[in-house]
Amino acid sequence: MENAEFLQTLDREGQLLAAAAAEAGPDAKVPSCPQWQTRDLLRHTGSVHRWAAAFVADAHTAPRPMDEPPTLDGDALVAWYRDSHRLLVDTLADAPADVECWTFLTAHSPTPLAFWTRRQAHETTVHRCDAEAARGAALSPIAPRFAADGIDELLRGFHARPRSRVRTEEPRVLRVRAVDAGPDAVWTVRLTAGPPVTVRETTGAAWTEAEAELSGPADQLYLALWNRAPVPSVTGDRSLVELWRDTSGI
Repeated sequence: MENAEFLQTLDREGQLLAAAAAEAGPDAKVPSCPQWQTRDLLRHTGSVHRWAAAFVADAHTAPRPMDEPPTLDGDALVAWYRDSHRLLVDTLADAPADVECWTFLTAHSPTPLAFWTRRQAHETTVHRCDAEAARGAALSPIAPRFAADGIDELLRGFHARPRSRVRTEEPRVLRVRAVDAGPDAVWTVRLTAGPPVTVRETTGAAWTEAEAELSGPADQLYLALWNRAPVPSVTGDRSLVELWRDTSGI
């Protein structure tokens, strides 16, 4: 996907998140994050938006913590979130393509600007689904190609890091297959005592040796792998699904 597509998605998803949170109200429980109410979701996501925007705006090249979220609530908190989202979108839209700043998960993004735009598009989409779940209505759709990209970011980005807790004492192999996102929307995840190693491929030994396969539409797999929904379909050893559910939290 092109950077402009990620930016458009980020813009739309943040607006949907704000609308759903406003409709749900600040006290609504977030089913996918049981410790949160909607106010916590808005404070977290708005703070992440401002934190990300500052790296790009300041061309800041070292990690730094997020600021404390505001104590605002109700309509004032929704307005603050909308401002945070708009600040992020405008910052990314106006930034020079060659801006240098701190990032993480850089292996699959060509530039820091591409990284932050992609990462925040997925951050916002997942939390938009949280807000809509708190509202209690059906979730807005997620495009298959975007969902497949998010699966790739999660498997080959987040869970390639040393901090991933998805590990097994003995080597195991898990496959993930999105049935509606093209022939390359297949990931083989090799689990060991170290961080998972994931390859994206459709042929060869990796295709035949998986002990379990998670499959279904890309949007459902995307939410399932972020522990927001059940896995659509599982074949093989279901204990690997339980392992993912129990250890994959970011």
